Amino acid sequence: MPASFVLTLSCPDRPGIVAAITTELAGLDANIAESNQFWDRETGQFFMRLAFTAPDGVDRDTIDRALKPAIARFDMRTQLVDQAKKKKLLIMVSKFDHAMLHLLYQIRVGWLDAEVVAIVSNHETSRATAEYEGIPYYVMPVDKTNKAAQEEEVLALFKQTGADLVVLARYMQILSDKFATRLYGQVINIHHSFLPSFKGAKPYHQAHERGVKLIGATAHYVTPDLDEGPIIEQETSRVTHAMSPDDLVAAGRDVESRVLARAVKLHLENRVMLNGKKTVVFG
Repeated sequence: MPASFVLTLSCPDRPGIVAAITTELAGLDANIAESNQFWDRETGQFFMRLAFTAPDGVDRDTIDRALKPAIARFDMRTQLVDQAKKKKLLIMVSKFDHAMLHLLYQIRVGWLDAEVVAIVSNHETSRATAEYEGIPYYVMPVDKTNKAAQEEEVLALFKQTGADLVVLARYMQILSDKFATRLYGQVINIHHSFLPSFKGAKPYHQAHERGVKLIGATAHYVTPDLDEGPIIEQETSRVTHAMSPDDLVAAGRDVESRVLARAVKLHLENRVMLNGKKTVVFG
């Protein structure tokens, strides 16, 4: 099978960008399988994602050399990914494990092409699940006195395992600014879309008291601004006055699990590009 690659790039928009890249790829006898592009008229930035195959003998270094003049000419920020390399996930979870279980299932059936190299939790709750899946499980309790040290442990584990992405699958601890900054663009979180309207404990119960008609979830990259990072994926679900707080919690679990899995898939396939406080998502 020919090698498969994904190239993502962004740069100031000007004529000739697409032609410059595709001409070089054609010169390598590469075959473009998918092409997506977007011009942000507000910022003047151009974004592009190309999925392509390359014949035997054309490796990543060869492609990098061929594209180097075009990259320099258009002042591009690029990422070239070999799709044969399976991405590695580090999952963090607290007591609520529904989002994590959904991720593990989607990996098991092949919908998510990834390997979970570690599960980190501040509780023992999910140890049996990790052992069943054959995934190393690390309990790292955290409180105000050891937060910095605990995060250093997580960062060390991220480096040690060669993880590409941290997934907060309902990890109910606020990450420090330092952690969020060091792994910017490499940490995805899921939260209910009631924020900022229903902050604090029991958001679904607060929503029930206010008689909401829609609930939802948002998956986003983690930044120092709590729950305000660039949004990757969202979904809502209609609810009614006849539903109890427990019914809303159950519906919320379902939505959260789906939204997080879709966001992780988009990231793994290099379909998400950061654009300031927003994202460009090539579906």
